[in-house]
Amino acid sequence: MFSFNFLCVCADVCGFFCGIRGHVYCNQKTPRIAAGMDEQALLGLNPNADSDFRQRALAYFEQLKISPDAWQVCAEALAQRTYSDDHIKFFCFQVLEHQVKYKYSELTTVQQQLIRETLISWLQAQMLNPQPEKTFIRNKAAQVFALLFVTEYLTRWPKFFFDILSVVDLNPRGVDLYLRILMAIDSELVDRDVVHTSEEARRNTLIKDTMREQCIPNLVESWYQILQNYQYTNSEVTCQCLEVVGAYVSWIDLSLIANDRFINMLLGHMSIEVLREEACDCLFEIVNKGMDPVDKMKLVESLCQVLQSAGFFSIDQEEDVDFLARFSKLVNGMGQSLIVSWTKLIKNGDIKNAQEALQAIETKVALMLQLLIHEDDDISSNIIGFCYDYLHILKQLTVLSDQQKANVEAIMLAVMKKLTYDEEYNFENEGEDEAMFVEYRKQLKLLLDRLAQVSPELLLASVRRVFSSTLQNWQTTRFMEVEVAIRLLYMLAEALPVSHGAHFSGDVSKASALQDMMRTLVTSGVSSYQHTSVTLEFFETVVRYEKFFTVEPQHIPCVLMAFLDHRGLRHSSAKVRSRAAYLFSRFVKSLNKQMNPFIEDILNRIQDLLELSPPENGYQSLLSSDDQLFIYETAGVLIVNSEYPAERKQALMRNLLTPLMEKFKILLEKLMLAQDEERQASLADCLNHAVGFASRTSKAFSNKQTVKQCGCSEVYLDCLQTFLPALSCPLQKDILRSGVRTFLHRMIICLEEEVLPFIPSASEHMLKDCEAKDLQEFIPLINQITAKFKIQVSPFLQQMFMPLLHAIFEVLLRPAEENDQSAALEKQMLRRSYFAFLQTVTGSGMSEVIANQGAENVERVLVTVIQGAVEYPDPIAQKTCFIILSKLVELWGGKDGPVGFADFVYKHIVPACFLAPLKQTFDLADAQTVLALSECAVTLKTIHLKRGPECVQYLQQEYLPSLQVAPEIIQEFCQALQQPDAKVFKNYLKVFFQRAKP
Repeated sequence: MFSFNFLCVCADVCGFFCGIRGHVYCNQKTPRIAAGMDEQALLGLNPNADSDFRQRALAYFEQLKISPDAWQVCAEALAQRTYSDDHIKFFCFQVLEHQVKYKYSELTTVQQQLIRETLISWLQAQMLNPQPEKTFIRNKAAQVFALLFVTEYLTRWPKFFFDILSVVDLNPRGVDLYLRILMAIDSELVDRDVVHTSEEARRNTLIKDTMREQCIPNLVESWYQILQNYQYTNSEVTCQCLEVVGAYVSWIDLSLIANDRFINMLLGHMSIEVLREEACDCLFEIVNKGMDPVDKMKLVESLCQVLQSAGFFSIDQEEDVDFLARFSKLVNGMGQSLIVSWTKLIKNGDIKNAQEALQAIETKVALMLQLLIHEDDDISSNIIGFCYDYLHILKQLTVLSDQQKANVEAIMLAVMKKLTYDEEYNFENEGEDEAMFVEYRKQLKLLLDRLAQVSPELLLASVRRVFSSTLQNWQTTRFMEVEVAIRLLYMLAEALPVSHGAHFSGDVSKASALQDMMRTLVTSGVSSYQHTSVTLEFFETVVRYEKFFTVEPQHIPCVLMAFLDHRGLRHSSAKVRSRAAYLFSRFVKSLNKQMNPFIEDILNRIQDLLELSPPENGYQSLLSSDDQLFIYETAGVLIVNSEYPAERKQALMRNLLTPLMEKFKILLEKLMLAQDEERQASLADCLNHAVGFASRTSKAFSNKQTVKQCGCSEVYLDCLQTFLPALSCPLQKDILRSGVRTFLHRMIICLEEEVLPFIPSASEHMLKDCEAKDLQEFIPLINQITAKFKIQVSPFLQQMFMPLLHAIFEVLLRPAEENDQSAALEKQMLRRSYFAFLQTVTGSGMSEVIANQGAENVERVLVTVIQGAVEYPDPIAQKTCFIILSKLVELWGGKDGPVGFADFVYKHIVPACFLAPLKQTFDLADAQTVLALSECAVTLKTIHLKRGPECVQYLQQEYLPSLQVAPEIIQEFCQALQQPDAKVFKNYLKVFFQRAKP
């Protein structure tokens, strides 16, 4: 379909029209433009103009847009061909476009007539121009014509097409514009990428219906005349016309196009080199059109007969890959259309025609296979849809014929061949071509999965045959063939699905075949192949089939060695080392029960890979810090899951973490003395990595193997004492605090109450000189401690409650630039974190933490919650605030609650429940806001529960009358509130506020 590439050109030429809105060159509110244009401003339209002139041109454009009559100056300039500069002409069309698109209904009948006449005059002038206009101008003109068409066709300009055709006749310049206008109209009416309102969609449907009745046959006739007249003399116009036919065929009567004279002409174009790609696309659109299954079958078959007799099915004789890619798409369309027909006929019980359809499909399979196996991946990719759907048919058949079985095997062999890398694939620097091949491989994988559904035995046998023959001679076989053999084994894991990866139990024949192949893989020595793709595929496959090693554990040592030596973690390629680190971690974790005999050997062999690389030693580590995380985690898993006694586990863990602690102390001292900022940053990075590594080892612990049970508490407490001093370092605070904070999160989980003595000091340091982001990240730590330890941390929370709040309020009250979106967002997120903290405290049954802060502070906190519920248009924070309020009412709202709280409920909490939903920013169509309203309803229900009839009386006699709520509505509201089912009141409250809001 015609893709309006001119839009890109326009963006280059006049891109500076975007971006400045509302800035007007003149101070008048609705300026009127005198005859003639601002020539100085027009100079800014030139792409080479300086920024001042460009700014002036932008301002002038805005001025012309809001002026009620400025467009007339532009219309006159176009009609009288006042300017020869292309950018000015484009500018004039832009002004007209804005007028038609946004202000047309405000124009008088005379002014609307003027726009029509201007466009027709401009079109007439094009017939006489010695040179055609630039493409981007013609495209912009076509857009304006199309906008005017959708606005006027149904009312004032029903003869639109006849008027256009009477001007252009068969003049090639006119025909070019006529076809561009048609494509622009199609884009306005049916382009699915354009989002239309329901009103526009209804209008477009009505326009298409009217066109079908009034002018489509005439338009089709004009296309036929254009194709007939220009097919040998003007390929550009002919291709444009074929594009128009392809676009319109989806929504016009197909019989106007799918007839002998049109189809014969299109088939004729298939033999003209400059037209055949476009003719292919046009035929594809015709074939794709929905129609009766029998008629579709006849159409496709007649097309195929002609194409075959014309020699198009002889793929090997065609050298033009661009054409073959289009032809492959056409064959794919024909094949899929026949399959759709077969499906419909089967569903309708028409067995006879369904059999014919299946026969028609079968006769295309040979061609499909030729295209699938083609060396060009685009050609192959375009036919995969037909291939996939054909296999889906075979899957539904109870018995396959010999030919169908042969077809399945042929598809299988084609897929195996096409999965293979070519010589040009750049493994070290993968670019766009490589990314496209990766995507193509994903499509082939889907075919392989479908093949497995049709005939799993055949797939398994085929893969086994290829795999075995390749692995027997891997030393003398090209890398791409070795890689694909291992890849096929890897792909079988998903193609032949089983629960929990149990490939080596159950079906004996399948299990033994996979077991044989895995045995061959790990014993053949192929892991030593000198190509990164083969090495990576080897490691991916042994990890994918880790269950094999529970069946044949004798092979574990050789795979571990492959991971640990020059084939894996010490490979010359950083890409292989990085992936091996991740896969090694997975391999060890999945086989931890089988690892016991190898633990100390592995820990010794990975010792050098665990070293922290300080920036000053100039030593380039084999692994990146991210890769080292996996090695530390693996070491942790080996120690924790070992069968060693607790003392041995502790000793091994200390051996693992002591070098980190020692290095950390040295680096922290160096950081304190460092003068150069770059050196400070690299030292802080290294310190952060040390903390991260220690943190990662703790991921090995679980409920079954806790830190205490493994005797490792002391080691991690030592780590804490080593890392915490970094919090008082005045340099590189962000990165150091972030690392230590993450470590504390882990230790709260692992060490439990043993971590508590360290929290007050750590909190004090983290609250010093902090920014919004620091607080935002600190609050979740306090929430975690509060939720986990509850009453145990009550004294600590009471002590740090107000210091934390003062730090939060201080940051929130800092002035910020009015338009600083980043600062506004940071404050919004901090506000949310603050309310989340209060929610955690109240929700953990620790309201005394707030109550013991003194009356003035308590009131201040409560007021901030009321403000959060009402003042800030942030439904997430509002929801949290209402949760806090309902919890406080539940705890303090009874007769024995704190003195004065009942007054606070009626003076502040009840009004908040009404003022918040009544605000214009409280959007009841928004899902988050509805959740906030739901919590608001819970708050009101809780007040009623705690205060009883007194609450209803207050609402009936004081509060709701003060809002001028009608007596019958007040009665209705109070009845709903008293309903025992909370859901009834929630639903009522939404309706109540929907009615209340204007």
